Amino acid sequence: MPVIRRIAIVGSGLAGLTAARLLGERNIAVTVFEKSRGPGGRMAAKRVPGGSADIGAQYFTARNPAFTRFLANHAGEASFGIWHGRFGYQKGSEWESFPDETRYVGIPRMTAITRGLSSHVDIRAQTRIEQLERDDQSWLLRDANGESHGPFDTVIITAPPAQAQDIFRTSQLTDLEEQMSDPVRHIQPCWAVAAHFSESLEQPYEGMRCDDDVLYWVANNSSKPGREDEGQWWVLHANPEWSRENEDTSPEQVTADMVSAFQQVTRCKTQPDELIPHRWLYAKSSSRDTPGFRWFDDQRIGLAGDWLSGGRVEGAFESALGLAEKILSR
Repeated sequence: MPVIRRIAIVGSGLAGLTAARLLGERNIAVTVFEKSRGPGGRMAAKRVPGGSADIGAQYFTARNPAFTRFLANHAGEASFGIWHGRFGYQKGSEWESFPDETRYVGIPRMTAITRGLSSHVDIRAQTRIEQLERDDQSWLLRDANGESHGPFDTVIITAPPAQAQDIFRTSQLTDLEEQMSDPVRHIQPCWAVAAHFSESLEQPYEGMRCDDDVLYWVANNSSKPGREDEGQWWVLHANPEWSRENEDTSPEQVTADMVSAFQQVTRCKTQPDELIPHRWLYAKSSSRDTPGFRWFDDQRIGLAGDWLSGGRVEGAFESALGLAEKILSR
């Protein structure tokens, strides 16, 4: 059985960084490849005038105490805190409060957590991995510029299923490519809009799950701890069905439609003075098949991500934890 000393991780979201930290603690050399300028994945924030707005994951829970312990130890206790907001969900024309549960956010933005986790991790940013190549018992990774990286004993992919499938296709890993077809079908898109209002909106809740043809979620981003905005930034998320129907609609039209829906849901006619749209092609998974992680022993390739573990932020941690323990047990 080949010894695992060097591991490549594709993707620097929470799952990728969790795996990097856990494996690095066991003296395994880990290199993380990230196609964007920095870490974060769906725990993303957009720079906005005066601060930032969380356009991806809005908050997270910690039903597993090991999750918050991990974040405190590796990202820092100051990188996250409790969002003491009021949360409600819509049933027809009525609203009801969410069940009581502690909800956490990154401080002063969601990316504070992944920034903290990425310290002391070897991250190759702006490096899009497109192909895996066998080199005897090891793997070489080829990026979009044709450059080769490696060799590595093991590869962990934490990118969304569609991107993992593309890598397997170009690598002629036909069996693995076919196994990604069902997960790809279940990944849902999401349009997001950050909207600024010069004056505070009077609303009964800071976070609202909507029963609406357009919107799934709206939140007062400025109510989160560590945000010191003038006025208020609200984040709007469209529901998956509407997002899919409007995947190719212009950002201007999408923004107009989502703001109009927001005004109807909140019964607020105030017009925003700043709008920033963002399209998530790969947001949540609708699949009920949640094995936690995938490990292909013959190829020494692993898959981790929240889509394998229920879709929550905490699921990304638990997926990476399970995969890391599997690799270390070898």
